[in-house]
Amino acid sequence: MLLPSDEAGRGRPVVLLHARPTDRTMWSAHLPLLAEAGVRAIALDLPGHGDALVPDRRTVAPWQDVLDTLDHLGAERFVLAGNSLGALVALQASVTAPERVEGLVLVGYRPHDLPPSPRLQAAWNSERAALAAGDLDAAVKAGVEAWTSADATDEVRAHAARMLRRQLTSQLAHGEPLSATDPLDSDGAALRALAVPALVGVGEHDMPDFFEGGEGLARDLGAGEVAVIPGAGHLAPLEQPAAFGTLLMDFVRRLPTRPPSGPA
Repeated sequence: MLLPSDEAGRGRPVVLLHARPTDRTMWSAHLPLLAEAGVRAIALDLPGHGDALVPDRRTVAPWQDVLDTLDHLGAERFVLAGNSLGALVALQASVTAPERVEGLVLVGYRPHDLPPSPRLQAAWNSERAALAAGDLDAAVKAGVEAWTSADATDEVRAHAARMLRRQLTSQLAHGEPLSATDPLDSDGAALRALAVPALVGVGEHDMPDFFEGGEGLARDLGAGEVAVIPGAGHLAPLEQPAAFGTLLMDFVRRLPTRPPSGPA
């Protein structure tokens, strides 16, 4: 499927992939900042999120949808920046089409086979219990508390709540899409073979799962130390757009210069 998108700017494409409880609007503050910094910023809705509705629990391959959508948008080569689910999809797209990916910026990553910490399990349990009881308000509240930090502004919390409510409403109406076979193998060999420049980050106040997952990912990718984004929880780019934008653009500017793809 072709994914809904927003974009701003001209130059090297930088593709923004959102976290699970959100949608492409989590990048609204980033688009003008990145355009001003001299890149073509593209924010996508992943299948089952935002405007990318997937009815009847169809099987989806989000990484292929990202690649197909970027073909449609005329972006042959690009940098992928992802948060949480977006980080996973960025990795899946990278091992599927490594020749197209110029760099990776991955924040809040945790491999699915990593046993959850008590804090993460409690967050999942709270959301699931509320949904099972038919209490959407409680599920949204549990999600906002889990995925944003105590430092988050009221505006950030309200934005997170809107996105989470929309995603959960869609999930209740249509079910969660089924995922095609993951192109990432379980032993990490595909990641270790990926010769793509990478930066791995985590929010200062995120759960321990994502510090552990980030450290393992950085080792597999040869990405050096994990960058800690101050004053942020799991949705670090949403809470700290300026800090994340600086981190992202510092990374992009260190990449080899290439002619821009897509519209001039």
